[in-house]
Amino acid sequence: MFGSTLANNNNNRGNSAAAASGQQQLVTPTRFVWPYGGRRVFLSGSFTRWTEHVPMSPLEGCPSVFQVICNLTPGYHQYKFYVDGEWRHDEHQPFVNGNGGVMNTILITVPDMVPTGFSPSNMDVDDFSHRVADPSQDSIPRMSGVDLEVSRHRICFIVIALDVNLPVKQAFHILYEQGIPLAPLWDFGKGQFVGVLGPLDFILILRELGTHGSNLTEEELETHTIAAWKEGKAHISRQYDGTGRPYPRPLVQVGPYDNLKDVALKILQNKVAAVPVIYSSLQDESYPQLLHLASLSGILKCICRYFRHSSSSLPILQQPICSIPLGTWVPRIGESSSKPLATLRPHASLGSALSLLVQAEVSSIPVVDDNDSLIDIYSRSDITALAKDKAYAQIHLDDMTVHQALQLGQDASPPYGIFNGQRCQMCLRSDSLGKVIERLANPGVRRLVIVEAGSKRVEGIISLSDVFKFLLGL
Repeated sequence: MFGSTLANNNNNRGNSAAAASGQQQLVTPTRFVWPYGGRRVFLSGSFTRWTEHVPMSPLEGCPSVFQVICNLTPGYHQYKFYVDGEWRHDEHQPFVNGNGGVMNTILITVPDMVPTGFSPSNMDVDDFSHRVADPSQDSIPRMSGVDLEVSRHRICFIVIALDVNLPVKQAFHILYEQGIPLAPLWDFGKGQFVGVLGPLDFILILRELGTHGSNLTEEELETHTIAAWKEGKAHISRQYDGTGRPYPRPLVQVGPYDNLKDVALKILQNKVAAVPVIYSSLQDESYPQLLHLASLSGILKCICRYFRHSSSSLPILQQPICSIPLGTWVPRIGESSSKPLATLRPHASLGSALSLLVQAEVSSIPVVDDNDSLIDIYSRSDITALAKDKAYAQIHLDDMTVHQALQLGQDASPPYGIFNGQRCQMCLRSDSLGKVIERLANPGVRRLVIVEAGSKRVEGIISLSDVFKFLLGL
């Protein structure tokens, strides 16, 4: 696995002077990278008074790339790298000649303005409003030393990527154990990210393997690497290059400077759940860094914060959702629908549920009783629950019911797609658009099932994609 972290608990350098004086100085957590190899690499600079050598850690999956994050106060700083007993500087970054020889430089500026209602201490890890002060150092938002300590546990996160040569079975278990629905793919041979592995891949894999025998075996998944599957998927999808060879779909990615509208459009147009945010400080884009996974949920959360104190000036947010062309609804008697709402019964087979998810090109399907009242919801991401106790090797997709499949996922930890202890997030047709958007901005919530008050009879469903298509006029 390939890890990328934004902060760590042992890195409080750069604000010790402020702490000693009792002042709250603004600091910028700043990433320093040495991409030129070595056995032991240290960082030293004016921010450590040149007396401390800060050890740098090799990037997991890229042993020749070393990195460390230091908290820098506003101002002009000089620094150098101590590589295997020799002082070095990075020729690809700004540098000057001084009394100590050639030294790299960095200028940390004070932000001119902080938007109303923005507080660094309440920033979540999937807040996509990261501001970068210096492209060469890949910094993240500034905050006071006190705020940094209070919110450190909320900012620190790991973005997991998988090696394309990893067996599918192992990747399946990793996603389940980590409680994540998808992961970017890293190709060590090419030295770059090449794709994303998600729930739809596992659905297609299980359906494909299920056609070759009565039961799936652990050995079948063991022999299939992610790379082999991606090539096979391209063959199934009839994606070929000019020579007639299968050509896997290119990676959909964004950069840290892309605006949120373009990121949302890229997610919608490519019909993906999230896109990797990838950055490289080098001109040839080598040594790419995986900064984040941008999703519609994170973008919507940013929008909600921005308009938190001005929602009353947007009349559309006060409109009930039933009066807006938004989402997929159950047609009333005499009405026709170009896109019917798919539903499942709890006794339906898992195989039929997976086929419906693929054919309808939706990410989830409500599970209803004989009165069409909501019982549960089956989502693409629920497929990873089959990794529990290697259930995929013991069942046939047409023999397991949707209810049984959902039971397998009840003990998943940490549970993905659950908010306030509930899997099914509901709303009423009379709820306002603003209320619906606020609910969808909560972590783990990707859609709301519209139900009738009292009976919980399903009337429709609104997803994150529906909201953004409406907001963007698509």
